[in-house]
Amino acid sequence: MKNIMDYVWLVPFFPLVGFLLNGLLRNSLSKPLTAVIGSGTILASFVVSVLLFMEVKSGHSGTVVLFDFISFGKTSIPFAFQVDALSSLFLLIITGIGFLIHLYSTAYMHEESSLHYARYFSYLNLFVFSMLLLVLGSNFVIMFIGWEGVGLCSYLLIGYWFRNVEYSSAAKKAFIMNRIGDLGFLLAIFWLIAKLGTVTYVDVFDKISTLPAKDLNIIALLLFIGATGKSAQIPLYTWLPDAMAGPTPVSALIHAATMVTAGIYMIARSNLLYTLAPTAQTVVLVIGTATALLAATIALKQNDIKKVLAYSTVSQLGYMFIGLGAGAFTGAVFHVMTHAFFKALLFLGAGSVIHAMHHEQDIRNMGGLSKKLPTTHWTFLIGCLAIAGIPPLSGFFSKDEILAAAFAKNPVWYVLGVAGALMTAFYMFRLYAMTFRGQFRGTHEQEHHLHESPAAMTIPLVILAILSAVGGFLGIPALFAEHAHWLEKFLAPIFEKSAALQHPHEIPHATEWLMMGGVTALVIVVISMAWSRFAKYQKTTEDATGLGKVLENKWYVDELYEAVVTKPVNAFGKLLEKVEKYGIDMLVNGVGRSVQYASRQVRLLQSGQVGSYVLLMVIGIIILFVLQFFLKK
Repeated sequence: MKNIMDYVWLVPFFPLVGFLLNGLLRNSLSKPLTAVIGSGTILASFVVSVLLFMEVKSGHSGTVVLFDFISFGKTSIPFAFQVDALSSLFLLIITGIGFLIHLYSTAYMHEESSLHYARYFSYLNLFVFSMLLLVLGSNFVIMFIGWEGVGLCSYLLIGYWFRNVEYSSAAKKAFIMNRIGDLGFLLAIFWLIAKLGTVTYVDVFDKISTLPAKDLNIIALLLFIGATGKSAQIPLYTWLPDAMAGPTPVSALIHAATMVTAGIYMIARSNLLYTLAPTAQTVVLVIGTATALLAATIALKQNDIKKVLAYSTVSQLGYMFIGLGAGAFTGAVFHVMTHAFFKALLFLGAGSVIHAMHHEQDIRNMGGLSKKLPTTHWTFLIGCLAIAGIPPLSGFFSKDEILAAAFAKNPVWYVLGVAGALMTAFYMFRLYAMTFRGQFRGTHEQEHHLHESPAAMTIPLVILAILSAVGGFLGIPALFAEHAHWLEKFLAPIFEKSAALQHPHEIPHATEWLMMGGVTALVIVVISMAWSRFAKYQKTTEDATGLGKVLENKWYVDELYEAVVTKPVNAFGKLLEKVEKYGIDMLVNGVGRSVQYASRQVRLLQSGQVGSYVLLMVIGIIILFVLQFFLKK
């Protein structure tokens, strides 16, 4: 009997089949059948992923080679999958959360025509397939194929309603900004081939210590450039908030289970490289901290329910990079997992609100929804408590682990991390209070039609709320119980080489208790401030001023990019267009016209009159005699 690992190819195969069936047969499939194919294939992948996870948990891991892919010289790049603790954990996140989002989509997208309904699910299946390929690949080339696949799918899904010019522009923005980052990733792959002759993880990390520090830092920084694009870090973060143009379940999939976690996965997979390249690792820490703080400040003043959550994702990704930069690779992966639970919950909860409000997204026009949407309300509240870091919910444990690592690195990083955590608590409970508390501020028609979402939407909310509440217990620190951090033990084989090279500063338990208690107390105070200020919010026509206006306009970063990058590039493009039109085109067309004119004139010599031909013959003979005469002289 074959080992279950021999069937690992089924994990990405099922979503690929779903993509092909829904995509090719979209004109003939009914909505129920489309939903069954789209969701069922992801559920099948989840089942296989669970079996693989149990196999890895029992101590078995390895590489499954499917076929030879690229060979040149002494370099061979197989199409192979690597099944180990890290990839199996990500498989569960991608397929598990992905299935819940597919199930939710069956009801959320019910207003779409059968044709577009099938197109939506085919894109969604392709998205999951690409992400599975990314995490399963046993080398950087297979990872890059999946990396490009999720970039393509983000373009297709963000611009799903392509007739809307604004949404199409958001899709193009995401695609182009990701291509900038992808160039760094591609250069890193070429650099590895040039220096080591391989891109297979096992071989790369066996040989990587032989490279000089300069090469290590260059490769690590190039990979990080790719990560800044996919995982929306400074300076390539502005595409992610605009990605809200797509349907809300797409936002949940991008932010929770797929695309934006790709950069975290890549650096976690390359943990030994970053441990050996301290300069690059410091850059990761600095950029992560800056992004966490910048995005949190912007989220404080956003009024679009999805934009608040989008900037929250950018900020939380910053925390994951803080963990990676501080050497807490397990903590970063732990936060990927807990964030997947509560951010998918929050986005789907926001989708439930938008569904009830007939596509209204401005929280200033909401309020008092707790009575009309009880399931959405309570699950959304659990998500807010989790992301704010209230114990014992999941976000408390993963956030605390990252902050502890930051403190061990340098207390300055810890203070900055705490500042971001406090802002997170404030803007999330501003969002919660303005949406669910106080008096309803929408129209009478909206109020009349308010109702809880159907079961296909609320069941995923309940499941995600449970995961958000209890998911943190997989990473209970030794502070609470000796050897309690199950996830750390599970991921130990992935990070053991890095751990052997690190000498982390041990934090006394008393200090940890003090930090944990202090931060929790501050978070509760900040939540109370947000509650008291926004629970009875009244809509006002006054515009924001001063710093509030700056934050509302997102620090004018988009305007800065427009002025510094977009407009000059467009102007240069118009200049090249004129050069092409009035220079190259005129030259090429001029040659063509000249030949055409000359041919028309020469054609006139062919008159059909014998006398003209005799005259031309005589003239030709005279010219030949003259030439001969001069040549003899």
